[in-house]
Amino acid sequence: MADPRSILIVEDEPLIAMMLEDFLESMGHTITGTCETVDQALAEADKGGFDLAILDVNLKGESVWPVAAALRSKGTPFVLASGGHVEPPPAEFEDAPMIEKPFTIDRVTPIIEAALAG
Repeated sequence: MADPRSILIVEDEPLIAMMLEDFLESMGHTITGTCETVDQALAEADKGGFDLAILDVNLKGESVWPVAAALRSKGTPFVLASGGHVEPPPAEFEDAPMIEKPFTIDRVTPIIEAALAG
């Protein structure tokens, strides 16, 4: 396992966010916060104070790309999360690690380690 990190969750479905929090905490990570909207996530990205973000690509019909751009400009790694049936990411984010829902701890662990590694 990677060293414990602080992680921001950007997810508009509360039950999915809670499950992801449980997975991450069981891995030894801490949750810095959970955001349900692009505006909330942009505010958290501006504040910083976390090592990694997990970004649901579709937040109540809003695209998460402005948040991804803000994080990339700060050098903060992130993982994109998708429930499927979404457009591919813009070219500038094609290289971002992606995880599909439903999350399982066996799928979350390696994608977080990969995002933190590079």
